[in-house]
Amino acid sequence: MTDRDPKQYLQHLLERFRPERGGTPACTPETTGMARNAFAIAIATVDGEVYSAGNADDAFTLQSMSKPFIYGLALDLFGREAVHARVNVEPTGEAFNSITELEEDHLPYNPMINSGAITMSAMLHHADPDHAREWMMAMFGRYLGREPELHPKLDLDVRPHRNLAIGHLLRHFDVIGDDIEGALELYGRQCGLAVSTRDLAMMAATLAGGGVHPRTRARALQRKHVRDVLTLMFTCGMYDASGHWAYTVGLPAKSGVSGGILAVVPGRMGLAVYSPRLDRHGNSVRGVEVFKAMSADGNLSLFAVPGEDGVPPSPEAARKKAAAE
Repeated sequence: MTDRDPKQYLQHLLERFRPERGGTPACTPETTGMARNAFAIAIATVDGEVYSAGNADDAFTLQSMSKPFIYGLALDLFGREAVHARVNVEPTGEAFNSITELEEDHLPYNPMINSGAITMSAMLHHADPDHAREWMMAMFGRYLGREPELHPKLDLDVRPHRNLAIGHLLRHFDVIGDDIEGALELYGRQCGLAVSTRDLAMMAATLAGGGVHPRTRARALQRKHVRDVLTLMFTCGMYDASGHWAYTVGLPAKSGVSGGILAVVPGRMGLAVYSPRLDRHGNSVRGVEVFKAMSADGNLSLFAVPGEDGVPPSPEAARKKAAAE
């Protein structure tokens, strides 16, 4: 990634961005298990090496970072045609939990927003209510390389009213079946999985390695569906900041409101950052800045030209510089 020792490099990033105090946590320490100023970074290679700095072994809830993996499970179980008869693949300029995040055909824009993810959970639940949980947990176990567990603070009896409203809207348009409560219960479980920053990096490395876990060699996702998952992570994974992310970082990624971000460098490694202070888009403030630095330092963007250094300035920064000059 750079000429530096990986551990020293991650520690350098940790110290460089620790003073950043922007943003506000969306989840309480009671529901994430982490303090508001917790900070961790991890790298996992497709060869199974893991490097980390900070609170990298402490657990928090997976939240929306679960969405690419549930989408992949649905693809493996039902196939592209069946899945995309119920969810589209277009980015949306709306917030991730918007009630209006349905296209003109009444389907969710993509599987990386709440309406699309609830649709994926509903497909699993309605296909087999007795075994959907087992399918989901077994899938996460293959990505983690261990037995998956729900966060101890997770309350499965809670159904956020906004998600209930989305569920009823999806049912109104016959996108999902009648058992809205069952679908949302499964959705709550996927969001409530307990993971660490090192876990996130290993999950990302599994995608980087074509769907095979770097250490156990268990296949977590059919190779033919890895491209689908990475494509939608790239175009839709960072909510309505996905365009800015593509421009400044250039990697398939997914964030969650607990404060994590995971990203994939195909064929090479998985990267992860945890810091719970979020920007207005719902993405970790420190996390975004760390990924900009890692992408620039390692020339990691999918669109990087060999030999090119640095990351382009944001459009806002370019306008301010032009005005000052």
